[in-house]
Amino acid sequence: MSTLQTLDRGLRALELIAMSADGMSVADLAKELDVHRAICYRIVTTLEERSFVARLDDGRIRLGAATAVLAAHFAPQLYGGAAPILQTLAETTRSSAFLSTAQGSECVVMAVADPPTSIIRVGYRVGNRHPLTQGATGIAILALRPPERGEPDSVKQARVDGYIVTRGQIERGTVGVAAGVQLAAGPHVASSVQFSVGVVAIDGLDTGAAATAVVSAARKIGDLLSA
Repeated sequence: MSTLQTLDRGLRALELIAMSADGMSVADLAKELDVHRAICYRIVTTLEERSFVARLDDGRIRLGAATAVLAAHFAPQLYGGAAPILQTLAETTRSSAFLSTAQGSECVVMAVADPPTSIIRVGYRVGNRHPLTQGATGIAILALRPPERGEPDSVKQARVDGYIVTRGQIERGTVGVAAGVQLAAGPHVASSVQFSVGVVAIDGLDTGAAATAVVSAARKIGDLLSA
Protein backbone atom coordinates (compact mmCIF):
# COMPACT_ATOMS: atom_id res chain seq x y z
CA MET A 1 0.00 0.00 0.00
CA SER A 2 1.43 3.39 -1.02
CA THR A 3 1.18 6.44 1.23
CA LEU A 4 1.56 10.20 0.77
CA GLN A 5 4.80 11.10 2.50
CA THR A 6 3.87 14.72 3.19
CA LEU A 7 0.49 13.78 4.66
CA ASP A 8 2.11 11.03 6.72
CA ARG A 9 4.62 13.52 8.13
CA GLY A 10 1.87 16.01 8.96
CA LEU A 11 -0.14 13.38 10.81
CA ARG A 12 2.96 12.14 12.60
CA ALA A 13 3.71 15.73 13.62
CA LEU A 14 0.25 16.01 15.18
CA GLU A 15 0.82 12.78 17.09
CA LEU A 16 4.16 13.97 18.44
CA ILE A 17 2.78 17.36 19.44
CA ALA A 18 -0.18 15.68 21.16
CA MET A 19 2.21 13.61 23.27
CA SER A 20 4.04 16.72 24.48
CA ALA A 21 2.00 18.32 27.25
CA ASP A 22 4.15 21.49 27.24
CA GLY A 23 4.41 21.82 23.47
CA MET A 24 7.39 21.23 21.17
CA SER A 25 9.93 23.41 19.44
CA VAL A 26 10.26 23.21 15.67
CA ALA A 27 13.82 21.98 16.12
CA ASP A 28 12.71 19.09 18.34
CA LEU A 29 9.84 18.23 16.01
CA ALA A 30 12.16 18.21 12.98
CA LYS A 31 14.50 15.87 14.82
CA GLU A 32 11.68 13.49 15.72
CA LEU A 33 10.37 13.54 12.14
CA ASP A 34 13.91 13.15 10.78
CA VAL A 35 13.44 16.03 8.32
CA HIS A 36 15.22 19.30 7.64
CA ARG A 37 14.00 22.19 9.76
CA ALA A 38 12.76 24.05 6.67
CA ILE A 39 10.48 21.14 5.78
CA CYS A 40 9.25 21.01 9.37
CA TYR A 41 8.42 24.72 9.27
CA ARG A 42 6.26 24.16 6.19
CA ILE A 43 4.44 21.29 7.86
CA VAL A 44 3.82 23.37 10.99
CA THR A 45 2.69 26.40 8.98
CA THR A 46 0.19 24.28 7.05
CA LEU A 47 -1.22 22.78 10.24
CA GLU A 48 -1.31 26.22 11.87
CA GLU A 49 -3.29 27.72 9.00
CA ARG A 50 -5.96 25.06 9.52
CA SER A 51 -5.87 25.60 13.32
CA PHE A 52 -4.65 22.10 14.05
CA VAL A 53 -1.67 23.55 15.90
CA ALA A 54 -0.95 26.87 17.59
CA ARG A 55 2.28 28.62 18.55
CA LEU A 56 3.01 29.74 22.09
CA ASP A 57 4.76 33.04 22.77
CA ASP A 58 8.11 31.28 23.11
CA GLY A 59 7.70 29.55 19.73
CA ARG A 60 6.72 26.13 21.02
CA ILE A 61 3.89 24.36 19.22
CA ARG A 62 0.85 22.76 20.79
CA LEU A 63 -2.44 21.36 19.54
CA GLY A 64 -4.90 23.90 18.16
CA ALA A 65 -8.66 24.35 18.32
CA ALA A 66 -9.38 22.24 15.22
CA THR A 67 -8.30 19.11 17.07
CA ALA A 68 -10.99 19.77 19.69
CA VAL A 69 -13.59 20.03 16.92
CA LEU A 70 -12.53 16.66 15.53
CA ALA A 71 -12.59 15.17 19.02
CA ALA A 72 -16.12 16.48 19.57
CA HIS A 73 -17.30 14.71 16.42
CA PHE A 74 -15.48 11.52 17.38
CA ALA A 75 -16.80 11.40 20.95
CA PRO A 76 -20.37 10.26 20.12
CA GLN A 77 -18.99 7.37 18.05
CA LEU A 78 -16.61 6.39 20.81
CA TYR A 79 -18.90 6.71 23.81
CA GLY A 80 -22.06 5.58 22.08
CA GLY A 81 -20.43 2.42 20.80
CA ALA A 82 -18.26 1.68 23.81
CA ALA A 83 -20.93 2.28 26.48
CA PRO A 84 -22.91 -0.97 25.97
CA ILE A 85 -19.68 -2.98 25.72
CA LEU A 86 -18.44 -1.53 29.00
CA GLN A 87 -21.82 -2.07 30.67
CA THR A 88 -21.86 -5.72 29.63
CA LEU A 89 -18.31 -6.10 30.94
CA ALA A 90 -19.28 -4.53 34.27
CA GLU A 91 -22.27 -6.82 34.65
CA THR A 92 -20.32 -9.93 33.62
CA THR A 93 -17.49 -9.31 36.07
CA ARG A 94 -19.58 -7.51 38.73
CA SER A 95 -16.89 -4.83 38.74
CA SER A 96 -16.41 -1.26 37.57
CA ALA A 97 -15.40 -1.33 33.91
CA PHE A 98 -13.59 1.47 32.13
CA LEU A 99 -11.99 2.70 28.94
CA SER A 100 -8.72 4.59 29.31
CA THR A 101 -6.28 6.32 26.98
CA ALA A 102 -2.72 7.60 27.07
CA GLN A 103 -2.07 11.32 27.41
CA GLY A 104 1.64 11.92 27.47
CA SER A 105 3.07 9.86 30.32
CA GLU A 106 -0.31 9.45 32.03
CA CYS A 107 -3.27 7.11 31.74
CA VAL A 108 -6.64 8.90 31.77
CA VAL A 109 -10.07 7.33 32.29
CA MET A 110 -12.47 8.22 29.46
CA ALA A 111 -15.57 6.19 30.29
CA VAL A 112 -16.82 4.10 33.23
CA ALA A 113 -19.65 1.60 33.71
CA ASP A 114 -20.71 0.15 37.07
CA PRO A 115 -22.64 -3.07 37.70
CA PRO A 116 -26.23 -2.23 38.75
CA THR A 117 -26.27 -4.64 41.69
CA SER A 118 -22.94 -3.61 43.21
CA ILE A 119 -23.08 -2.40 46.81
CA ILE A 120 -19.42 -1.41 47.12
CA ARG A 121 -17.94 0.53 44.20
CA VAL A 122 -14.35 1.51 43.64
CA GLY A 123 -13.80 5.25 43.27
CA TYR A 124 -12.58 5.08 39.67
CA ARG A 125 -14.21 7.86 37.67
CA VAL A 126 -13.98 9.67 34.33
CA GLY A 127 -11.00 12.00 34.36
CA ASN A 128 -8.99 10.00 36.91
CA ARG A 129 -5.36 9.86 35.89
CA HIS A 130 -2.20 8.13 37.00
CA PRO A 131 1.23 7.29 35.53
CA LEU A 132 1.21 4.75 32.70
CA THR A 133 3.63 2.65 34.72
CA GLN A 134 1.10 2.15 37.53
CA GLY A 135 -2.12 0.19 37.44
CA ALA A 136 -3.42 -2.38 34.97
CA THR A 137 -4.80 0.18 32.52
CA GLY A 138 -1.51 2.00 32.02
CA ILE A 139 0.57 -1.15 31.84
CA ALA A 140 -1.82 -2.58 29.22
CA ILE A 141 -1.25 0.51 27.08
CA LEU A 142 2.53 0.28 27.44
CA ALA A 143 2.31 -3.35 26.32
CA LEU A 144 0.87 -2.16 22.99
CA ARG A 145 4.15 -0.37 22.25
CA PRO A 146 7.37 -1.89 20.90
CA PRO A 147 9.65 -3.33 23.58
CA GLU A 148 12.02 -0.85 25.24
CA ARG A 149 15.22 -1.43 27.16
CA GLY A 150 14.62 -1.32 30.89
CA GLU A 151 10.84 -1.56 30.72
CA PRO A 152 9.10 -3.19 33.73
CA ASP A 153 8.66 -6.95 33.74
CA SER A 154 4.91 -6.40 34.10
CA VAL A 155 4.82 -4.73 30.68
CA LYS A 156 6.73 -7.62 29.12
CA GLN A 157 4.35 -10.14 30.69
CA ALA A 158 1.28 -8.19 29.57
CA ARG A 159 2.63 -8.19 26.02
CA VAL A 160 2.96 -11.99 26.15
CA ASP A 161 -0.36 -12.72 27.90
CA GLY A 162 -2.48 -10.06 26.20
CA TYR A 163 -3.67 -8.72 29.56
CA ILE A 164 -2.34 -7.67 32.97
CA VAL A 165 -3.48 -8.19 36.57
CA THR A 166 -2.38 -5.74 39.28
CA ARG A 167 -3.16 -5.48 42.98
CA GLY A 168 -3.30 -2.38 45.13
CA GLN A 169 -1.36 -0.15 42.73
CA ILE A 170 -3.95 2.61 42.35
CA GLU A 171 -6.10 2.07 45.42
CA ARG A 172 -5.24 -0.10 48.39
CA GLY A 173 -7.16 -3.38 48.53
CA THR A 174 -8.19 -3.39 44.89
CA VAL A 175 -7.40 -5.70 42.00
CA GLY A 176 -7.36 -4.54 38.39
CA VAL A 177 -7.43 -6.46 35.10
CA ALA A 178 -6.86 -4.69 31.78
CA ALA A 179 -6.05 -5.35 28.13
CA GLY A 180 -4.83 -3.02 25.42
CA VAL A 181 -7.12 -2.13 22.53
CA GLN A 182 -5.59 -3.22 19.24
CA LEU A 183 -6.47 -0.84 16.40
CA ALA A 184 -6.42 -1.79 12.74
CA ALA A 185 -3.93 0.95 11.85
CA GLY A 186 -0.73 1.34 9.91
CA PRO A 187 2.73 0.37 11.11
CA HIS A 188 3.14 3.54 13.17
CA VAL A 189 0.47 3.64 15.87
CA ALA A 190 0.97 6.70 18.04
CA SER A 191 0.80 6.42 21.79
CA SER A 192 -1.55 9.38 21.71
CA VAL A 193 -4.25 7.13 20.22
CA GLN A 194 -3.77 4.06 22.36
CA PHE A 195 -6.52 2.73 24.61
CA SER A 196 -7.05 0.02 27.20
CA VAL A 197 -10.13 -1.64 28.66
CA GLY A 198 -10.24 -2.96 32.19
CA VAL A 199 -12.11 -3.68 35.38
CA VAL A 200 -11.31 -2.87 38.98
CA ALA A 201 -12.82 -4.38 42.12
CA ILE A 202 -12.18 -5.15 45.74
CA ASP A 203 -10.07 -8.28 46.30
CA GLY A 204 -12.07 -11.42 45.49
CA LEU A 205 -12.41 -10.85 41.77
CA ASP A 206 -12.11 -14.01 39.66
CA THR A 207 -9.15 -12.71 37.65
CA GLY A 208 -9.18 -15.59 35.17
CA ALA A 209 -12.79 -15.01 34.16
CA ALA A 210 -12.28 -11.26 34.27
CA ALA A 211 -9.27 -11.50 31.95
CA THR A 212 -11.30 -13.43 29.39
CA ALA A 213 -14.12 -10.87 29.53
CA VAL A 214 -11.74 -7.89 29.39
CA VAL A 215 -9.85 -9.23 26.37
CA SER A 216 -13.14 -9.84 24.58
CA ALA A 217 -14.38 -6.31 25.36
CA ALA A 218 -11.07 -4.80 24.22
CA ARG A 219 -11.36 -6.66 20.92
CA LYS A 220 -14.90 -5.39 20.38
CA ILE A 221 -13.92 -1.79 21.10
CA GLY A 222 -10.89 -2.18 18.83
CA ASP A 223 -13.23 -3.29 16.02
CA LEU A 224 -15.50 -0.33 16.78
CA LEU A 225 -12.70 2.22 16.61
CA SER A 226 -11.17 0.67 13.52
CA ALA A 227 -14.41 0.58 11.54
